[in-house]
Amino acid sequence: MIAEPRLARSAGAAGIATLTSRILGVARDQVVLAMFGAGDQMDAFTVAFRIPNLVRDLFAEGAMSAAFVPTFTRHVTLEGKPAAWRLANNVITALVMATGLLVAIGMIFARPLASAFAGDYATVPGKLELTIHLTRVMLPFLTMAAVAAAMMGMLNSLHHYFVPALSPATFNIATIAAAVALPPVMIAAGLPAISSIAFGALAGGVTQILVQWKALDGEGFRYRPVVDWGDPALRRILILMGPGTIGLAATQVNLFVNTLLATGQGTGAASWLSYAFRLMYLPIGLFGVSIATVVLPAAARHAALDDAAGIRRTVSRGLGLMLALNVPATIGLIALAAPIVRVLFEHGRFLPADTEAVASAVRLYAIGLVGYSAARIASPIFYALGRNRVPVVVSIAAVAVNIVASLALVGPLGFRGLALGTSLAAVVHGTALLVVLRSALGGIDGGRLAATLIKSAVASAGMAGAARATHAWVTGTIQNQDTIAQAAALVLAIGAGLAVLAIAAKVLRIAEFDEAATSVRLQARKLLDR
Repeated sequence: MIAEPRLARSAGAAGIATLTSRILGVARDQVVLAMFGAGDQMDAFTVAFRIPNLVRDLFAEGAMSAAFVPTFTRHVTLEGKPAAWRLANNVITALVMATGLLVAIGMIFARPLASAFAGDYATVPGKLELTIHLTRVMLPFLTMAAVAAAMMGMLNSLHHYFVPALSPATFNIATIAAAVALPPVMIAAGLPAISSIAFGALAGGVTQILVQWKALDGEGFRYRPVVDWGDPALRRILILMGPGTIGLAATQVNLFVNTLLATGQGTGAASWLSYAFRLMYLPIGLFGVSIATVVLPAAARHAALDDAAGIRRTVSRGLGLMLALNVPATIGLIALAAPIVRVLFEHGRFLPADTEAVASAVRLYAIGLVGYSAARIASPIFYALGRNRVPVVVSIAAVAVNIVASLALVGPLGFRGLALGTSLAAVVHGTALLVVLRSALGGIDGGRLAATLIKSAVASAGMAGAARATHAWVTGTIQNQDTIAQAAALVLAIGAGLAVLAIAAKVLRIAEFDEAATSVRLQARKLLDR
């Protein structure tokens, strides 16, 4: 049986590692934006990276979570590590072969592929050609990410959460180093300076594999480049990856729709939406993905043992933790969007107008934060239960909602309407999955979750009021409004808000908040003691 406190501790470890990665991701964005701004070059990079990123998220990471993790966990639980290693070798080799073929096809058809994403870029001299060039450079990242995702799934199934969650940090470090060091090299080679970031992405893909390899080696895994297409477990994974891809596709397909429609909204729109979503994805990564990463292997182990009560308990605890943390994150982002974007990004060629544009998109994206996280937790559970069709149908419905909403809102609201449409689709997606999951599991402790939601909303309202009031007071008091002063005002505002939130959580007895805070403190103490 998986003890509930262990879930919170594991989520805390994954959360700390994810926070480190996200902080480095913000640093990466700061460096890149300061150097290249939010103009045509960044628009080209945003679209070019969206292409391998979309396929990666759908085929490698999303489908891997849905299909590979439950099957690998079942092998470890019922047959032992040797059988699991054989399966892992089969899967990794098959992934390399499949993604290698996709990369080759993508390079051949890079022009029509880039044109499908950003046909309007052809109206700006050189912009579409730059997008095509960057697409070809970054396509191999798909194979690297697929292998890294498989390794992450293996480690999660073996109760390793910190190292896999930390591995994306190496991607950010590699990108930062490339952005700083390689532009002169690119120019000397006759390539656009922004190519440096593309090559940095490839280096980051390699480091994500290497940082996880040592942990797997310690567990006894030795990679062998073999594949047995007759292996029933491999066939099961390949069969599940189809519906797994579709079932977890809503968020990524919706981002694709946003990118497609944003390219017609003028220079900067695609970049504004991209950076807004990345900022909003910080709490998703911390309080959605990190919790889902822990919940799925635990639920899969219960499923392998036919422990229905254990599945219900694990899913319910995961959802409770997510609500207690994501509701404050949602309201906090809405309250402090502008000062957060200003402090993080308004440097170099990133202008005040860019700040306001990104902040407005952040506020609208934040509306869907709980929906995103609920879907990330709930969707893979259906594959562990053998209910493969449910997330497929719900995902398709969510994509349809996003397309209709985005087309309806982009006219009156411009690029902001795309952010709102995506959030509405996320709310529909997450809610629908939870309704069906509740029926499939015979309940998910809905009364307790509703109470957590209401209490968290009340506590978060107080937090937002304190944060806004503190920020207004500090900025009104300080004469110098340079970056350091703005950062100080933001830190004080966040500190005041968190203090009020902690007090309100105690008064309202939000048990999940206390549990999460305790887990994070324990993990931080362990890290400091190393």
